[in-house]
Amino acid sequence: MRCPFCHAEDTKVTDSRLATDGLEVRRRRVCLECNERFTTYEIIEVVMPRVVKRDGTRVSFDEGKIRNGMLHALEKRPVSTGDLDEAVKNVVRKIRSSGEKEIASNQIGEWVMDELKGLDDVAYVRFASVYRRFQDLDAFRAEIDKLIRRPRKK
Repeated sequence: MRCPFCHAEDTKVTDSRLATDGLEVRRRRVCLECNERFTTYEIIEVVMPRVVKRDGTRVSFDEGKIRNGMLHALEKRPVSTGDLDEAVKNVVRKIRSSGEKEIASNQIGEWVMDELKGLDDVAYVRFASVYRRFQDLDAFRAEIDKLIRRPRKK
């Protein structure tokens, strides 16, 4: 590993630990030339499936789109950044574990709605109204009625 300070090629690993739920290896290193210390992270590179949109076009998977959609739905709602991060991770984990080379955008949308439903009812209805293209108040009412009738987690 090249030193980021002096660019020497000789560095020594002084400590290795698992990070991020065992998905990364964190390594503390020291440069043998300048004695500066630095941290590196090793992660598994996984090829994410392509996303098949409603119109049939295929695009590269972009985690940022999931995060931004959820952030927009959660705007001004009492949900922590940590809870949002965990929900995004859950959706990405489901996509990754699908094992498919392509995945329909509507499946991703359903997983996002499942996560939002667990975080905040208002955010869920906001997202569902755009995702499912609600046309009138009856569509909103029907979705809210489903939320009211569902069993609550304690």
